[in-house]
Amino acid sequence: MSQDNIFEDHDEIINEEWQDLEAGETTAFIGMVIRPTHDPQEARASLEEMQRLADTADIKVLDILSQNRKHPDNSLYFGKGFLEELVQNMKEAGCELLIINDELSPSQARNIEKEHDIEVIDRTEVILTIFHRHAKTKEAKLQVKLAELKYQLPRLKRLWTHLDQERGTARAMGGAASRGMGEKQLEIDKRLIREQIRKIDKAIDRISAIKETQRKSRDKTKTICIVGYTNAGKSTLFNRLTDAGVLVQDQLFATLDSTSRQLKLSAGEPVILSDTVGFIADLPHHLVASFRATLMEAVDADLLIHLVDISDDRHEFYIEQVNMVLQSIGAGEIPQLLVLNKADLLDAVHLKLVNKYYKGSVAISAITGENIDELLVMMEEKLYSNMVYKLKLPYEQTSMVSRMHDLGKITQEDYLEDGIYLEVTLPQMYSHLIKDFIKED
Repeated sequence: MSQDNIFEDHDEIINEEWQDLEAGETTAFIGMVIRPTHDPQEARASLEEMQRLADTADIKVLDILSQNRKHPDNSLYFGKGFLEELVQNMKEAGCELLIINDELSPSQARNIEKEHDIEVIDRTEVILTIFHRHAKTKEAKLQVKLAELKYQLPRLKRLWTHLDQERGTARAMGGAASRGMGEKQLEIDKRLIREQIRKIDKAIDRISAIKETQRKSRDKTKTICIVGYTNAGKSTLFNRLTDAGVLVQDQLFATLDSTSRQLKLSAGEPVILSDTVGFIADLPHHLVASFRATLMEAVDADLLIHLVDISDDRHEFYIEQVNMVLQSIGAGEIPQLLVLNKADLLDAVHLKLVNKYYKGSVAISAITGENIDELLVMMEEKLYSNMVYKLKLPYEQTSMVSRMHDLGKITQEDYLEDGIYLEVTLPQMYSHLIKDFIKED
């Protein structure tokens, strides 16, 4: 079965509405419990990132508040007094939404909404809203839908309007009937969601199998995958290397689909270069699992280009978070080349320190093209374990000269009386072709 047929079978599910927030019209407060184990700087940075996520979801943030507690309250997340004051400030500001920079339990969200008559969502729901809006292809939409359903299953919150209608009818019939019919409808909805999850899981498994077949058909072709924290500049670098024209936006999660293009390095056959969805701290595990078909590009790569925004003060944290996700999807052992992007934003002293600290990396600017040639050389060295060979060929082997131009990079070519002298950078995998012509110094 083709991918198109798989998508056609699930068009109805894909096109079902996610309870989206009205773009540009929603105002919010952001709140968070800061535990004693939290580093104050990291907690502040996490709240700032939450604000960026809200901005990307077109939510206007009016205020950011935090409460220091040993752990979140099991019932209301915040302490009762702090929450009452927060809600009062929200209502005075005319604010209709509270965003919790954490993952709420279904009961916590339900209790806050019931007791204080406000709408509350958590960090995961904001991320899902962004993913929902940025999913362009049917494959991405299917993967996002799976993540949405897995998130909604224990919550059943604003999923289908018919559930609210059922509750309204039941309430009109009296308390006992309301409880019985509501519970019955809840079980029906849960069963429907589980069935949809099963169907989408099966479809994504088939997509993964198709991709695996395609990968095996190009088994001899080397693959390179660009990975990194969201907004590190992956799509900009991908465009710089391939002229692909992939969408570039200064937004979190602008890219959800993996895009692949052929890239010709100076040595060896053309390779396949892929761009991937960005990673983020505390990315919900079911969201990572839902994107397994897309993340296969990273799992199957011969080399990972780990791109990091070196101008961001939190770059060490981002590197750590990306490596954690790579480990979780089974890509932790794949060779990596650390690429420090946005080096044009650093002064010379800072850049020198960074290069010294991150040995074996390369500092570039994907937007200006700075050090892209050096990056390509390092990619080649990592991918092929290139070696420099000095060769002496008899004139009857002129066809080998042409072969060396195709497979490697010739830096010296002299036609002398006793033969053809070459200096060529060549992947070790081709060394058997030239072993009889290697010139001893």
